[in-house]
Amino acid sequence: MYVNGEIVKRKDAVHINDVRDLVLHIVADAPPPNWVKVEHARSIEKVVTLLIPGILPSTLALPPLPTSATVNPNIPLSIPLPAESHTPIPFIASTYSHACPTRAPGDQTRMYSVLSEFFQCQVTPQERAKRQAQRASQRAFDGTPALYLLTLREMIENEYPIPSYMADVFEKGPGWIETPQASEESLLLLPADKLESKIYAIDCEMCLTEDGKELTRVCMIDYESGIVVYDKLVKPPKPVTDYMTRWSGITESLLASATTTVAEVQAQIMPILAPKDGPTSILVGHSLESDLRALRICHPKCIDTAVVYHHPRGRPLKPGLAWLTKKWLNREIQTRGDSGHDPEEDARACIDLLRSKVRYGPSYGEFKTDFESIYERMGRASGRGGPGSVRSVVVDHGNPGVMHGSKASSNVPCTSDEEVLDGLLQAIPAHEYAFGRFTGVADALGWLTPKTPAGETPVVTPAEPSPVVLANAQATLNNQLVTLYASLPARTALIIFTGHSDPRRMASLNARKSAFESAIRSGKKAEDIDKADWWTASEGRELEEEVEKAKRGLLFLGVK
Repeated sequence: MYVNGEIVKRKDAVHINDVRDLVLHIVADAPPPNWVKVEHARSIEKVVTLLIPGILPSTLALPPLPTSATVNPNIPLSIPLPAESHTPIPFIASTYSHACPTRAPGDQTRMYSVLSEFFQCQVTPQERAKRQAQRASQRAFDGTPALYLLTLREMIENEYPIPSYMADVFEKGPGWIETPQASEESLLLLPADKLESKIYAIDCEMCLTEDGKELTRVCMIDYESGIVVYDKLVKPPKPVTDYMTRWSGITESLLASATTTVAEVQAQIMPILAPKDGPTSILVGHSLESDLRALRICHPKCIDTAVVYHHPRGRPLKPGLAWLTKKWLNREIQTRGDSGHDPEEDARACIDLLRSKVRYGPSYGEFKTDFESIYERMGRASGRGGPGSVRSVVVDHGNPGVMHGSKASSNVPCTSDEEVLDGLLQAIPAHEYAFGRFTGVADALGWLTPKTPAGETPVVTPAEPSPVVLANAQATLNNQLVTLYASLPARTALIIFTGHSDPRRMASLNARKSAFESAIRSGKKAEDIDKADWWTASEGRELEEEVEKAKRGLLFLGVK
């Protein structure tokens, strides 16, 4: 199955995008890979891919990856039989003959998202030509910001609060309002110079109360004139528990004079959003859905710089405003350190980003313009009965429907591995392709701990997992895999990959590096920082080593 002669020619191990392209070869129309041979690929009726971080070479009694210059570390390793290895996950050893080393995406100091790499693929030459034609036609409309209005689908995918007259998908709670719908009759009566929507950039700041994040400041700027049309401090309905000054710029003394309530803000800005003498205004902001939720307003016309500009690693990742401003406007914002953000500065950055987009065209600020979701590729595939014949499903923790599964035929959100198993058992019979993720072992290993909060000292030495907890998690996973495999129909390919190894030390070092660099950017000198918090050259070398270790993963291929 594996073509070792081709694998040894590679600079490094099989990449995650190689695994993705193998899936697309079997399910869709991608060409055959050269590192593995799949005979009679069209005879495989279903493909199930599982991402299971936490399965290590030691779990399967495999030897450590060779470091000798005379031995290639990328060659698939023969897996000892369960009786020989006493592995805690005997399903792997009894089902697969080899474990193929893989390498996660990233650079020297960071590991990139395995999910993003797997779910995004290059478009076909035919689709690329189609997109180029679309871009050429769009250029005729350059010069109007309205070209970048979010579609209803984009608003749903990015969890915007949507007015009921657009779609009945958002339930407004107490205190919520929506911008009224402009009637076609009233718009027909407007003079020609009043038909174009006004545009306003908006940015809100929030603080924490016992009820969660609450609005504390609103700033709105007119797109054409650059004049601030609204800027108010807002009194939260309940006492503030955390001013979040480092991000909000709000302090106790600053907010002490605030008397305006959220309801009053709504009443004051609604005439701006829905003017009587013109069409509904357009709002532009960065991750604008957060601002609208803070305002408790559903608005129909939105431009989001976090959507119209792309993250360099593609969807579903979103770029930060400070990064965008530095990259595309060549200026620094949010440099006040612990003093927090300035909403006027952020709103003006959104205006300038939109101006640049309008000036240079739709492809400006995009990186992976010739990439798409694997589910879009599967949906167009003609090899299995024509376009639309491949039904796909994502069964995963969280809400995959707004992330990596947004283009799949179906999504099953889960809160536990038990729900993932149940979701797969129910979904696989009706789908040609299924993706699922089991995280129980990684959780037991301590890999899923949240990121270090700002201001806290990162953990330098990861704690060892409880042997009992880990053994239980491994036994549970084994039982889940046995149950799933037994339910699969014949001619189903079951592809399991781990994605990466232990990321904790890498994450800890990156947190130290980021904290030191943030302190320097905020204006501090090295001598003003505790030496224990300095970022050193030796730590830089260690970080690069830990990144390479974290990128290592394993792949298991088989057909039932």
